[in-house]
Amino acid sequence: MAVCLFLLILHQAAATPTPRCSGGTAISYTKQAIMSTIIYPSPIFGPIHSRRLGVSLGINLQPSDGKSCTFDCIYCECGFNADHRPSLPRPTRAAVAEALEQKLREMQAAGERPDVLTFAGNGEPTGHPHFAGIIADTIALRDKYFPQAKVSVLSNSTFIHRQDVHDALMLVDNNILKLDTVDTAYIHTVDRPVSPRYSVADIIEGMRSFNGHVIIQTMFMKGTFCGKDVDNTGDGFVQPWLDAVKLIRPMEVMIYTIDRETPAHGLLKATHEELNSIRDRVAAEGIACTASY
Repeated sequence: MAVCLFLLILHQAAATPTPRCSGGTAISYTKQAIMSTIIYPSPIFGPIHSRRLGVSLGINLQPSDGKSCTFDCIYCECGFNADHRPSLPRPTRAAVAEALEQKLREMQAAGERPDVLTFAGNGEPTGHPHFAGIIADTIALRDKYFPQAKVSVLSNSTFIHRQDVHDALMLVDNNILKLDTVDTAYIHTVDRPVSPRYSVADIIEGMRSFNGHVIIQTMFMKGTFCGKDVDNTGDGFVQPWLDAVKLIRPMEVMIYTIDRETPAHGLLKATHEELNSIRDRVAAEGIACTASY
């Protein structure tokens, strides 16, 4: 069991990373700290217990030795992009299918039943050049071994404008797309999209194009980063976000807060009361909403 847990998640302990403010300014700390970031095995990891999804078998379409993402979130459990540049290639479509089938066979033989097969890991899964084909393979294998299991994708929404990605996401059970806020300045402080062409307005329109086949996932937190307040639990952030949610009309909204160590220091969890209040405001609009603390 200890060996399995060790292989499940690789904890890389290192000296304080070099978080950077907008514009590339490095932050200096008066205190030295040790941080554990999580770099997941590839292409399969787990199963693990997810706060939101249950018993989850992870599918990681990024290299196993680093992080590759179109966001550089200050709260990402995998750390900052610059601190975990991968040297290995992404797994191929064939390698993903082979590893997934092997794991599903093992679980079936052991009497283990996953609730969900989840595309997550060390970066944005929809960026894989063969994402659509991998989704098709995964659905076929799910149907063969555990037809009751759901297929979920955790995405930051940056590739939903691509038709092949959009079509593939329409096939999965849980198309879970990130929308932390509609405030552009906040997005560039906290989510930090890599592309200068990122547009939250385009993301919202892209989410609307799923015609309800989408689950919105939003991180609420407090604290400071680079001397800036990153509290998005107040009405100035919540109401515009809620207006966007109503426009998108998702099948569900998942709100959550920090649960693991973050690469940026100074970040704080939203309280139960704050999350419950936001959850209730979403539910009052007739949209299912869950809160994870």
